[in-house]
Amino acid sequence: MKKTYTILILYRATNLWLSLTREERADVFEKELAPLLNKFSKTLNVRLFDSEAFHAETSDFIIVETSELNHYYYFIEHLRDTSLFGKPYIVLNDIIIGLENGFKDFEENETK
Repeated sequence: MKKTYTILILYRATNLWLSLTREERADVFEKELAPLLNKFSKTLNVRLFDSEAFHAETSDFIIVETSELNHYYYFIEHLRDTSLFGKPYIVLNDIIIGLENGFKDFEENETK
C-alpha cells in the first residue's frame, strides 16, 4: 500500500509581488503556476492558502499531498524555474513533510 505524504510549503510574498496589480498577479499565475499544477495533477493534490491576515512571517502556504515524493521534488524544481523564485516574488519560510499516522505504519511493520 502506498504511503501518502503531506507537505506544507510556507512562504512570504515579497514587495515585488505586492507591487504588481491584481491583473499582473493573475497573469503570472495563469502563465507560470497553472501549467505546473496541471502537469502534476495526476500525482499531486495541491491546495493554495492565504494567511497574511493571521501570520506575520508567512503570507501564504501550500499543502501538497502525494504518494510520489519524486513528483513533488520535480514540481519544486519546476517551480524554482518560475519568476516566483526568480524575481523573487516569494521567499520560502519553511517546508514541513509528514506521513499521516506514520506511527501506525511503524507499529504494524516494525514491532512484530
